[in-house]
Amino acid sequence: MGESHDFALTQMRKSVEKLGSSAQMYGEPTLMRFLIARSMDADKAAKMFVEWQNWRAKMVPNGFISESEVPDELEARKTFLQGLSQDKYPIMIIQASRHFTSKDQIQFKKFVIYILDKTIASAFKGRETGNEKLIGILDLQHMSYKNVDPRALITGFQFLQAYYPERLAKCYLLYMPQFFVAVWRLVSRFLEKATLEKIVIVNNEEERRKFIKEVGEEVVPEKYGGKAKLEAIQDVSLTPLQNDEPTNN
Repeated sequence: MGESHDFALTQMRKSVEKLGSSAQMYGEPTLMRFLIARSMDADKAAKMFVEWQNWRAKMVPNGFISESEVPDELEARKTFLQGLSQDKYPIMIIQASRHFTSKDQIQFKKFVIYILDKTIASAFKGRETGNEKLIGILDLQHMSYKNVDPRALITGFQFLQAYYPERLAKCYLLYMPQFFVAVWRLVSRFLEKATLEKIVIVNNEEERRKFIKEVGEEVVPEKYGGKAKLEAIQDVSLTPLQNDEPTNN
C-alpha cells in the first residue's frame, strides 16, 4: 500500500470535490471500500462515492429506515440476524419460502436498506470503522414458484454492488431446488465478477459441513446444523451507535 495508497486517497478526495461534494467527514476505511471496488481508480471511486451520497440522501433522508416504513416486509418475518461469525462478521439469513413479490417496490427497496444497515450496524463495537462486512445466507428450502422473485434478488445484489461496496464477505445459498437453477442463472447475469466470487452454493453434506465450520456452529441455526436459535431481525436490539461521522453504509 504505502505511498500509492495515500496518493489514491488524496486523489479521490480531490475528485469528489470536483464533482461538487466532499469526503471530509469520512475516514480512510470508508473511502478505501470505494477505491477497492473501482480497482483503485480515484476518479471512478469518487464518482461511485458521490452517487452513493446522493442515493442515501434520497432514499434515507433521516439517516436510517424505521420499522414503521417497512411494515409489510417485516410482517413476513423472513429475515434473521444471528450474531457474529468465526471471523466476526454479522450473519443475516433470508428464508425465501416466506417471501412474496412486493406490491410496493419502494417499501421493498427501503426494506433492503433496513436489513443491510441493521446487519452492518450489529458488527459495530461502539463506533463504526467504515469497513465492516457481513455474511448473507439465502435459505431456499421449501420455496415454491410463488416465492420466486428475480427482481428482488437483483435489487438486493445491485444495492450491495453500487451502494455497499466491499460490505459483502460471503453469501451462502442453501437448499437450492432444481427449478431455481434457471432463475439463478438469470440473476447471475446482473452480478459483477467480484460479487459472484463471494457466493457459495451449498449442494451436499460435505459443503454443508464446510459452511458450518466457516460460519461457526454456535451461530448457525439448528435447522442448518448449528446450535443457535433463529432470531427475526426486528426482534434484535442494537446498542446505540456512537460515532463522530456520518453512518458509512
